[in-house]
Amino acid sequence: MHLHAVIATAFLAVAASAQIARAERIDSAVVSRHHQVDAILSKWKAGETPGCAVGISVNEVLDYAKGFGTADLSSATPITPGTVFHAASISKQFTAFSIGLLEERGKLSYDDSIRKYIPEFAGYADAITISDLIHQTNGLREQGQLLNLAGWRDSDIYTESDVIWALTHQHGLNFEPGAEVVYSNAAYTLLGVVVQRVSGKTLRQFAQDEIFVPLGMSDTHFSDRYTEVVANRALSYVPNGSATWDFAPLTITHYGSTGLLTTVGDLLKWERNLIDGQVGGQTLIAKVKESGTLRDGTRINYGGGLRLDEYRGLNLISHDGADVGFRSDALLFPDQRLAIVALCNGATTEPASITRAIADIYLAPLNLPARLAPAVRMAPETQSALAGTYWSPQTDELIRLDWKDNALRPAGASGLVPIGSDVFRPSDQPHEWIFHRPSSRVGDFRLVVRDFWPTTREFVKITEPLPAQSDLVALTGTYYSDETDMTYTVAFVDGRLRLSWPRGYDISLDPVGGNRFSSSRGTITFVSNGKGRVEGLTLSNRRLRRMMATRTDAGEDDT
Repeated sequence: MHLHAVIATAFLAVAASAQIARAERIDSAVVSRHHQVDAILSKWKAGETPGCAVGISVNEVLDYAKGFGTADLSSATPITPGTVFHAASISKQFTAFSIGLLEERGKLSYDDSIRKYIPEFAGYADAITISDLIHQTNGLREQGQLLNLAGWRDSDIYTESDVIWALTHQHGLNFEPGAEVVYSNAAYTLLGVVVQRVSGKTLRQFAQDEIFVPLGMSDTHFSDRYTEVVANRALSYVPNGSATWDFAPLTITHYGSTGLLTTVGDLLKWERNLIDGQVGGQTLIAKVKESGTLRDGTRINYGGGLRLDEYRGLNLISHDGADVGFRSDALLFPDQRLAIVALCNGATTEPASITRAIADIYLAPLNLPARLAPAVRMAPETQSALAGTYWSPQTDELIRLDWKDNALRPAGASGLVPIGSDVFRPSDQPHEWIFHRPSSRVGDFRLVVRDFWPTTREFVKITEPLPAQSDLVALTGTYYSDETDMTYTVAFVDGRLRLSWPRGYDISLDPVGGNRFSSSRGTITFVSNGKGRVEGLTLSNRRLRRMMATRTDAGEDDT
């Protein structure tokens, strides 16, 4: 054999060995990643607990798909990658995409007033555009909360017609369109109505024809009947307090904001479309991945049903969802071409934590910065001085902070972690709670909350005294709201006020100072005239501000 042939043969042998070694290293790395993902999900046991299906793609190629836990506890049916889940608010991106397809065809404009398509609204809605619905800058009050206050129970069926009824009975908005951004399910229910009125097809049929079939998402559709029989469907479960689970029926018949049934494999096909634009093309894909803005030009980090964020310095496109026991989360790192989807059927599952823990595994070679600001030392007495109840003049929300177990804790939540001088973050979120102490004895403690949204929420610490028993009794009576067509009764029972309404709830009102009370339904504020007589009350929470109910009885001071 000639020398050059010997050298060539030796070179090829070395190259082949190197390729084999490299392949073995890659295979070993893949196996290691998969084992780490398995470990995250291993607590969800088939036949014993609800659980999750997880799907992961790298460079638009399926890398991992597995199920953990049980789709149907009554039959012990295990969760598999083919299990169909209710995806809750992940639905929104498909509704927004349907609107985008209609705009591209000249059927509507993002700048159109919603009254062009939903004329049932009063004039106050003239300034709300299709874009405001898409980008959560519309000011609409929240649909589920309105219907609950109108007598719908949480488990009751409600339709798009019911939502329109509730919204069109309102006298105004939470804020001027384009002035703020507040997450709204009502907006996306209305977008579903717009799709039907413009296209002549239901959102279910339009999305099926224009999105799901072209992408081969054969196990995906919008459900418009909660009684519909769907093969391989997961059921919803909530813990019952005794280490077992209760079935939590899903009775949703409205859709647009929710209602999508899908699998992890189908959602990964959609995540691929957000990269390659197979359906819609790159112009529309770019549009749904573009942040909306407030009227002053401020970016809001929300596109077409998509959260536009950063994670450890990387661009991230995501959305999550929750309805009864269903929980969902979908992440796309577009620059790394990494997509992670988790669909779950137990109320205590935390898919957003699962997907991010998986992302940390897959992104580990990049040596990214830490996700959360590190904790700093802060004296207990410095922290405890911040405890109390804070009220937002803007939103009418209340935040109660307790000093408990050596931490400052929002009611019912984990402790705040100090990360700077009077700056804290929620235990597992990269948000900031910034406190401002009074500069003099007459000043107020203030709190500024910075979360995902660009508009901050500002609060002041309540210092007004708690009402005396006689003051509480004077608040009892009946109050009527024409915005929900409902009469509310305030009664004094066993030393405290209670608020009730037909087919609604009997809830406790806990005084926080002055005329404000906290409740499981938000802030209740009693409104007095110039002579001190109580004339009404308002009900508020973050997505429903100051809905008015007028007093209909004489009141104790007039008897």
